[in-house]
Order: sequence, then structure tokens, then C-alpha cells
Amino acid sequence: MALESAVSPMGAIWRTIRGYILWSYERGSLHYDIMVTLILLFVFVSPHFINFKDKPVERNPHLTGVVVIPGEKGGFIYQIQASAVNAAPGGDIRRQLEQIIEPISGAVSITKYETLKDASGHPQSYKVWVEKE
Repeated sequence: MALESAVSPMGAIWRTIRGYILWSYERGSLHYDIMVTLILLFVFVSPHFINFKDKPVERNPHLTGVVVIPGEKGGFIYQIQASAVNAAPGGDIRRQLEQIIEPISGAVSITKYETLKDASGHPQSYKVWVEKE
């Protein structure tokens, strides 16, 4: 009678389940291949059914197209696209440049700036030298 209970179908099923949980099957055996297949299925199929909420963080560059370059004596040089500045007559370009730079680096003072133009004379960008206040 004891021999029959050891060979019963439920005993064999529990032995198989225990082997899966303890990972006790030899490499290359049928049960080992089944375990690896189940793991691969989980890895590749589960993201379609489970929302892991693991999206990459969106990193938007500054909409103004500001490039920061370390300058001499601890200062910084900012290169700002001309499209971010309203260069209309009467417009204070220096104040507009400060408004673009201050959210990036805090309180600064502009020591000088120059307009970089293309071959036809249209402004392309502004090169601005600043120092921290």
C-alpha cells in the first residue's frame, strides 16, 4: 500500500512542481527546457498584458535652444538661437537674453553679448558672456 501512494498521480505531480520550484532538473532535460521557455514567455509577453509603468523619463531640451559653454575665469558662455529673441526695433535684447538665461542658471549678470549672423546678414544666434551674481 505504501508503494502505491508514492507512485500515485498526485505524488508525481507534486514532485514535478517541487522540481520546478527548487530548479532541480538537469540542463538539457525536458523539464529544464520547459522552465526556461516559461521564463522567456513571461519576459517577452507580459509587458503586453501588464502595465509595469516603466516608461523612460522624457528629457526635453530647452525650447530656446540654449548651449552652455564654460568660459574663462569661471564664467559661462551661452549660445542662444536668434529665434528665441525678439530683435524688433525698440526691443531690449539684453533683458530678453537675461530672461532666457536666468531660469537655467539663476541670477547672472551679462558682461557682453554678440550677434552671430549668417552670410546674408540675418542673426543666427547670440553669444552671451555671463558671470554669476
